[in-house]
Amino acid sequence: MTRRLYDLCGIDEGLRFSPFCWRVKYALAHKGLDYETQPWHFTDKEQLAFANHDKVPVLVDGDEVVTESYEILRYLDRVYPDKPLLGDAQAEARARFFKFYAERSLAPGMMRTIIMDLLNAVHPKDRDYFRETREKRFGRTLEEFHSPAKGLSQLDQALEPLRGRLEESDFIDGEAPAAADYLAFGPFMWARVVSTADLVSNADPVYAWVERMLDLHDGLGREAKRIVDIEGAYDQ
Repeated sequence: MTRRLYDLCGIDEGLRFSPFCWRVKYALAHKGLDYETQPWHFTDKEQLAFANHDKVPVLVDGDEVVTESYEILRYLDRVYPDKPLLGDAQAEARARFFKFYAERSLAPGMMRTIIMDLLNAVHPKDRDYFRETREKRFGRTLEEFHSPAKGLSQLDQALEPLRGRLEESDFIDGEAPAAADYLAFGPFMWARVVSTADLVSNADPVYAWVERMLDLHDGLGREAKRIVDIEGAYDQ
């Protein structure tokens, strides 16, 4: 049976922007595992009832249903041990740190920078839901939250530890990428798909790492459809 990944889409079915789903797509490519994606919208909650879950990614692998991006990476290592993502306990601890680093340090600055681009990329039927849930989370309107100058400053500070690591190695995990790289790269794919904002300068070691990540697995990230590829996207 073909593996199926439920994957968030936007105004175009090919516009796939979830940072959490991107983690899983890179992990599946790392393992060399075939899969098909099932496009999913924020308001398609009933489609995931079988998984007793209401968010993506959800991976269906035969009779197995796995939710949450990090748990899917752990599942892939357990069931398909070749080309490990997490490796030993020390490597898993490192990956766990980068999971939280990406979600709590990298993503917030990006969010403040690209939030209005993100709203534009969301499917029209999802926009009321997106606005309501995010404004409740932020405690202010999206327009009030949106501040590229503050967001980029926040991101610049958050990138310092990553810069240090990438000044000494091509990848977070060393000479070759693994779970830590995929976990940290998810937010960069999220921003790249929905926005044209320049998050880092081309002289930054993080920029060079992003370029290497985009080229991995036959250009998995570089070939992804972006908002700029969709005619009329900015007329929404």
